[in-house]
Amino acid sequence: MADKQSVKPVKRHFEYHNHLLDDATKEMNEWTGENKVVEIHLFQMFSEVFKHHDLDDSEALFIVGTKETTPSLEAVSAAPVKPWLFSRVFALLGASFVLLALLFLVFRSNNAVPGMIFIGSLTVPFSLLIMFFEINVFRNISVYQLMTVFLVGGILSLIATMILYSLIPSGNGTSWESALVVGFIEETAKMLVIAYFINQFRLNYIFNGLLTGAAIGAGFAVFETAGYTGQYGLVTLLMRSWQAIGTHTIWSAIMGAAIILAKERHQPITGSNMVAPKFLRFYLLAIALHALWDWNAPFALLDILYLQQWVLIAVGWVAIFVLINAGLREARTLQGQRILKNTQLGG
Repeated sequence: MADKQSVKPVKRHFEYHNHLLDDATKEMNEWTGENKVVEIHLFQMFSEVFKHHDLDDSEALFIVGTKETTPSLEAVSAAPVKPWLFSRVFALLGASFVLLALLFLVFRSNNAVPGMIFIGSLTVPFSLLIMFFEINVFRNISVYQLMTVFLVGGILSLIATMILYSLIPSGNGTSWESALVVGFIEETAKMLVIAYFINQFRLNYIFNGLLTGAAIGAGFAVFETAGYTGQYGLVTLLMRSWQAIGTHTIWSAIMGAAIILAKERHQPITGSNMVAPKFLRFYLLAIALHALWDWNAPFALLDILYLQQWVLIAVGWVAIFVLINAGLREARTLQGQRILKNTQLGG
């Protein structure tokens, strides 16, 4: 009897947190136009990570985005996404970093340090980018386009950031006022570059926005981390590497999807799109996540095991899962419209 009674508080604890999660996903999902709870099934989504996949499976995922390899709308899968290749890319980059670290530690080779900085900065953001590439069910963005956005877009977003910093006083970035300004500057700079590439490639789907935003955010994160590591040392690299799971890449992915939500399909982005609630809510969320990340909060509890960072990572990923759900809903809607149109034409 005692054991059963001790289980009850634990059960109520999980039910309470599940209720909070349901409320959060429902609220964010309303921003996308649907008034429903989004169920998050992590084990189902990442189930393919633990299964065997051969080289042909890997190569097939990369051979997309050309005129010959972009599937028709009817052939697009609207089933729950199950990315897996990103885990192999992460393992490859992680192993490369370990080998470079051994080269540095065992043979005292300083020539390994630049490689460690580059690979260490790249590992998490680029692996996340591959995940967003996998879940782009429309398969309409090629690897060449992706690398263009990742490299050129990442650098352009840094240039835009520097321009905005020269125009707007930002302070030290740790007080709440300064952190808010820094969040506004950096997320706005990335947003402008994301909007440019969405227009440039004439992208129209939520998954396209997620991927384009992730590419620019990943590029921004890689170059920024490499720069900070050059200034402050390898400890900075290790810290920023694991934290990259919930920072620039997903913040920018959120904004990219929001831009698509707000704009008219098959039309370029306009100024009116950028003040639409569907965009502004997610844009302000990205700024808030960034500002809270930088803020040196005066609460000792938040310093325990990086609690502040883990909470913000969780909130960011909840938004990502909501937008993935919206992307799948969009694919199903478009396919339904195409079937209805074909039926009417046939009749």
